[in-house]
This record gives sequence, structure tokens and C-alpha cells, in this order.
Amino acid sequence: MEDWIIRLVEWGHYWGVALLMLLETIFPPIPSEVIMTVAGVSSARGTMNLAGTIAAGTAGAMLGNWIWYWVAVKFGEKRMQIFIERYSRWLTLDWNEVERGQRLFRTHGSIIVLIARMLPTLRSLISIPAGLFGMTFRRFMIFSTIGTAGWTAALACAGYFLGSQFKDVEKWLGPISTLVIAGIVLTYVWRLVRWKPSSVSKPLDARSDTHPEA
Repeated sequence: MEDWIIRLVEWGHYWGVALLMLLETIFPPIPSEVIMTVAGVSSARGTMNLAGTIAAGTAGAMLGNWIWYWVAVKFGEKRMQIFIERYSRWLTLDWNEVERGQRLFRTHGSIIVLIARMLPTLRSLISIPAGLFGMTFRRFMIFSTIGTAGWTAALACAGYFLGSQFKDVEKWLGPISTLVIAGIVLTYVWRLVRWKPSSVSKPLDARSDTHPEA
């Protein structure tokens, strides 16, 4: 997979890095581990500036983060409840569970977003609960940018200082990403087998519509 990534980075430079990180955020199977380490190698060779490379990667990823956040906000909490009630068996959760997660997110949403931005797969997905659970756009952008910049900087610097040995980074991060994805899949299967609905929660309109900042 890294061959076409290398070609796009060499052809598009900063624009190529930003585009790849945008795609990686929207389609998580595209590995940012490879994108940013390749970009870091290019920076070490003088093709690009390291700071510019990190900025381009962060900007591309943040655009993708904003897209997911916007989609979640537009989808809305009421549509979410209808969707969950209709497909609760296959989603392995009901509205009571969502409300528990919602309370947790509204209390610790900022730190959850910050940490998730530096974890495989969750980097992209965390934008959805942030938008659905009423996290303010300002807080979302601040903590997402900090976490995203930290992740892209770490990978770019690894590629920059390792030079042509950037595959050593992928050798470790690749299996970690695979383990995280496998853990998510296994957890879903386990929940699918054991899941039973809890008591029916009261209708959305009957609850308070207040949304304190996360």
C-alpha cells in the first residue's frame, strides 16, 4: 500500500499529505502511520519542511474530523434515538446505554477527544459522539487539533529521524492498529451474542434538552 502513498506525497508534497490525511480520517483503513512517516522521510531528504509537513497532515486530518462532526450534528439526537430503537439488536445497545455514555462524554468529553485522537481507528470515530452529544464546536476543534497535531508530529518526526528505516515504525504501529481493530470486532461479536435490552427509556421529548458544554 505504501507505494502509491509515496508517489502521491512525492507528487503533491504538502497538498498530497493533506489529501491523504483527509482520506485517512474519512476512510480509517488508509494508514496514517504510513502517510506521515513517508512524509517525514521526504522532509529529511529536503523535499519538504518538517514543520510544514506536520501542519499539512494536521490540516487534512482536521478537515476530515470536522466533516464527521458536522454529519453527526446534522443527524441529530432525535434521529439517533429512532435509529437505535430500530436497530438496537445489531448495534448491541439501547437508548439507556447511550444516555450513560452521553453523561460520561459531557463530563469528560474534552479529555476523551484528546486521547482518542492519538489512538488507531478511534481517531476518526470520536468525532461522531462529539457531534451527537452536544460538544461545542470550539472545544471540539481545540482538543481535536491538539491530539491530531501530536499524533501527526510523532509520526512525521519518526520518519524524519529514521530516514529510510521508516518501515520500522510501521512494523510496530501496524500490528498495534490490527490488534485494536481485532479487539473492536471481537467485542462486537461478544456483545452480539450476550446482548439483552434493558428497560425502555422514556421518550426523547420527555427529557431535558439542556446540553452543557463537554
